[in-house]
Amino acid sequence: MSKNIILCGVGGQGTVLASRLISAAAMAKGLPVMSAETIGMAQRGGSVFSHLRIGDVHEDGSKDIFSPMIALGEADLILAFEPAEAVRMLLYLKDSGRIVVSNRPIQPVTATLSGSSYDPQIMLDYLKAHVPYLTIVDIESATREVGSSKVVNLILLGAALAEGALGFTRDEMRQAIIDKIPAKFHELNFKALDYYQNIGG
Repeated sequence: MSKNIILCGVGGQGTVLASRLISAAAMAKGLPVMSAETIGMAQRGGSVFSHLRIGDVHEDGSKDIFSPMIALGEADLILAFEPAEAVRMLLYLKDSGRIVVSNRPIQPVTATLSGSSYDPQIMLDYLKAHVPYLTIVDIESATREVGSSKVVNLILLGAALAEGALGFTRDEMRQAIIDKIPAKFHELNFKALDYYQNIGG
């Protein structure tokens, strides 16, 4: 199940944890995983993105990934925590690829410093016009229903899972949560993971 996945957002949204959960699910199946993260501006609200590549193991034991970086036009999935970041990464998406994106904007640091702003609807309309396989998640409604604003990453992972874009079962992702997240947060994260499926998304 070779997969090229880009996760992108703004510092503090949980993109790195989401990447690690996907990696854990892949490794539990014995699949090779390579990743590269750019998090230098994370603490200041800057752009954060991860390249995550999941390969196959062939009958002769050979593996088919040799670099963590995804080439332009080769991403199967872009998991975007912020609309402008989805547009920024659009060149990486393959023609048959899917974008799962939060509809909630987070003001980029550069815009904040300059006193300017941007309209997230323009970004979402652009994605609608250029991406055939697009899932937009109403994050305000989702976090209100789940009961926490700190599980946006699991809500988006759940949407990608429900759309068949991750290549894992729900049980496999739940096990990754068990393995990587403290037990006291399991139920909240399970609820977030199941949100999109439960609303009939």
